[in-house]
Amino acid sequence: MGKLVVTTFVSLDGVYQAPGGPQEDTRDGFEQGGWSVPYGDEDFGRFIDGVFSRVGAFLLGRRTYDIFAGYWPKVTDPADPVAGKLNALPKYVVSSTLTDPAWSGTTVISGDVAKEVTALKERTDGELQVHGSGALAQSLFAADLVDTLHLLTFPVVLGAGRRLFPEGSLPTAFRHTGGSVTGAGVSIQSYDRVGRPEYGSYELPENA
Repeated sequence: MGKLVVTTFVSLDGVYQAPGGPQEDTRDGFEQGGWSVPYGDEDFGRFIDGVFSRVGAFLLGRRTYDIFAGYWPKVTDPADPVAGKLNALPKYVVSSTLTDPAWSGTTVISGDVAKEVTALKERTDGELQVHGSGALAQSLFAADLVDTLHLLTFPVVLGAGRRLFPEGSLPTAFRHTGGSVTGAGVSIQSYDRVGRPEYGSYELPENA
């Protein structure tokens, strides 16, 4: 059975919206798109290439799918560690409106997402990977379906935009499995989901 692995870029204040370009996602009047681009050094690229080396299939939200489908099919070098996998491996896109995807290897999921994704995990050899796709990632966290989170935190505060873990997110505990900081200052941390949080107190006992 495959693992569901989410890789997400966030600012220091938890914003995931439009990391890759000014026009990527302008919802709610967001005007700061492209905030991750100045930090894309070799360390960053090496980590991303490593993630893509473990993929068995991709699970994408509609907005991210459209961005990827407009770009990656044009990168035709089969040795490219990202394009080679995205163009060759199965892609599943969650959408209620997309009916005839042009990108080869794409299957549309429009029914019960939690049920469909659970089945996908069971039949995927390797990792079922979510890249970007913030709204989809949020629904997968809410359904307790995410096994591993790679959280890349960029040294920038945006003060506006959609946050990965908004108010009302499902309380979840993770175990830290590894991490590094790139030369440009991006903190790359990996976590496995372990269940519900545990709670304690720093108060001194009554008769101390």
